[in-house]
Amino acid sequence: MRFKLSDEHIDLYSTQGYTVFRKIVPPSLISDLRRVTDTAREIARQHGGPQVQRLQPIARYELPQQPFIDYAELPELVDAIAALLTPRHRHGDRDHFGVLLEPAQMPYCTAWHRDWRDNIPGLPLSMWEEGLLDINLFNQINCALYADSCTWIVPGSHLRRDLPREAQRFPNRPIAGPNLDGKTAEEREHLCLQYCRSMPGAVQLHLEAGDFALYRNTLWHIGNYVPYCKRATLHDSATTPEYVAWSERAIEVARKQRQAGMGMENPNPSPD
Repeated sequence: MRFKLSDEHIDLYSTQGYTVFRKIVPPSLISDLRRVTDTAREIARQHGGPQVQRLQPIARYELPQQPFIDYAELPELVDAIAALLTPRHRHGDRDHFGVLLEPAQMPYCTAWHRDWRDNIPGLPLSMWEEGLLDINLFNQINCALYADSCTWIVPGSHLRRDLPREAQRFPNRPIAGPNLDGKTAEEREHLCLQYCRSMPGAVQLHLEAGDFALYRNTLWHIGNYVPYCKRATLHDSATTPEYVAWSERAIEVARKQRQAGMGMENPNPSPD
């Protein structure tokens, strides 16, 4: 049955900062994408070692490109993104997107963060905040080829600055992840899950094969990975010319700020 965008999708994306197009990728395309991402996994580990968790951008590597082209041109996806955002938003740029993978040996998680603000040293906080509510910016995609429950989010956080309880939980920049040094696999898995749950209001996002999650990357979010759960999730953006221009300018501004000795600006500085 053809996917149909609903008012619930639109409302959820506006108010909570994410929505999921369930089973929008057909089984035949999932099969093609699984085959090519199996090769991507091998290439990623050859280049980055057993713990590497992504290969990006896809176009840089010797991979069959047709399944990715089919993903980019899938009419249901093109129509749903256009209806939810605008017809100017595009996904599937092979010079940009990648595939997210499971680590081969040990559990791992990222630090809690809001993209750009918390992972680009030198970026002025004012530049990020000015674009916070701009629908042309910050629309990110996880398209799952296997069941994927790696991503955690704080719904609604895309509409605001940090709440006091969030600032209290992560008062410093850069934000530290859990200390996993010298831990067994089971200890690492426990610590990562405990760290995910330590964020007030955190919700785990559950995707099935063929689900397409669209979310604002200005949400608080995190990735938590274990080696025993196979993962191949297309990590993409719904881009616009404005987002491309903003990103290029932000990278250049941040570079100059770092050269001038600036680090990562703290959105919640402690009172003197």
